[in-house]
Amino acid sequence: MSSFNLPPKPGSPLSISPPVLSQDEPSSSLPTAFNPAVNLYNRFWSWRKTLELPNPGNAENLTKEVKSTHLTNFMFDGLRVDYAKAFSHNPAFQITHGLTLASQTQEPSYNFSSLFISEKTFMQGSLDHEGSLSGRFTQQWSTADTTKGQMQLGSSADRSALQVEHDHAGLDFNVNMKAINPSIVDGSGVYIGSYLQSLTKNLALGFETVMQRGPDGQDLGTTYLAKYTGDAKDWIATAQVQPIGLLQTSYWQKLSPQVEVAADLQLIAAPMKRDAVATVGAKWDLRMSSFKAQVDSTGKVSALLEQRLAPNFALLFSGEIDHFKNTSKVGVGVMLEANAAYDEEMMSKLPPQL
Repeated sequence: MSSFNLPPKPGSPLSISPPVLSQDEPSSSLPTAFNPAVNLYNRFWSWRKTLELPNPGNAENLTKEVKSTHLTNFMFDGLRVDYAKAFSHNPAFQITHGLTLASQTQEPSYNFSSLFISEKTFMQGSLDHEGSLSGRFTQQWSTADTTKGQMQLGSSADRSALQVEHDHAGLDFNVNMKAINPSIVDGSGVYIGSYLQSLTKNLALGFETVMQRGPDGQDLGTTYLAKYTGDAKDWIATAQVQPIGLLQTSYWQKLSPQVEVAADLQLIAAPMKRDAVATVGAKWDLRMSSFKAQVDSTGKVSALLEQRLAPNFALLFSGEIDHFKNTSKVGVGVMLEANAAYDEEMMSKLPPQL
C-alpha cells in the first residue's frame, strides 16, 4: 500500500527516507527501460512459486536411497572392532577407536577419529597407524548454502588429496561446484559442476560436467541425470547417461516402514568394452536389528546382520560368496559405545564409599 508524506514545515531540515520495496516489486532506482524486464521477472518468479516444486537434491545424492539399501559401502571381512565414547551431546563431541584384523582385502589397521557436530558445523578428523591424517568439515551458512571440504595427508604425494565444494539449494533446483586437488599455479586438478532442476513435482532433470586439467591438456565429460519420485515419495527411479556409452539406472521402493528394496543396473557400451552388472538388494529394519541382503549378476551373494544386544553394544556378521570364482568372505564385528555424561550421572547416584 502506498503512503503519502506531508511536506516539511518551512525552516525545518529536509528529511527524506528511502522507499521500502518488497522483494516482489522492481526497484524504482533502476532506469525506466529496465522496468518491463524486472516486472516480467517478478511475474515469472511469482508464477514459479505457485507451482510448489520440491528441491531435487544434489547430483551426488541422486542414488542415496539405493546406496543405503545395498551392501557395497557396508561389507567387510575379518575382525572389526569399533569403540566410541561421547563426551557431550549439544554440541556433540565423540572419539572413536577402530581396529581391523585378518582381512583378505586389506592389511591390519588401527584408526583413531574424533567428531564434532553443532547446529551448523560438522568436523571429523582421523589418524591411522601409518601416520595418514584425514579430515572432513561441513559448514552450513544458511538453509540454502553449504560448504564442504575433505583433506588427506599421507606419507607420499599420491596419498594426499584436497577437495572443496559448495552446494546451493534453491527453491526448486540445486547447484553444486566441486574442486579436487586444485592448483593455483597452473590450474590443474579435477573440477565438477552439477545442476538439477525440478520440472514437475515428480520429475527432475539435470547434468554433471567433469573437467580434468593436467600438463597434457584437459578432458571434459558430461553426464545427463534424471530422477522420478512417486507421489507418496515411497519409490524413486533414476537414470544417468554419458554419450560415450555409459548408462546407470536404479530403482528404490519402501514396501513398509521396515522393508526397503533397491535395484541397480550399470551398462557399458563403449567401442572398446561392453559389460553390464545388475544388482538387487533388500533391507529389513527391526526394533533391535538390521539385516541386508544382496545378489548381483557377477555371481556374488552377500548379507549383513547388525544385532544390537544393548543400547551401547552391537554385533555385526557379514558374509559374501562368489559362485563364479568359488571364493567366500566372512566378517565379524563388535561395536561398543560409551557415554561420559551418562557415566558421570550414574556415578553421582552411587552411595559414598566408606
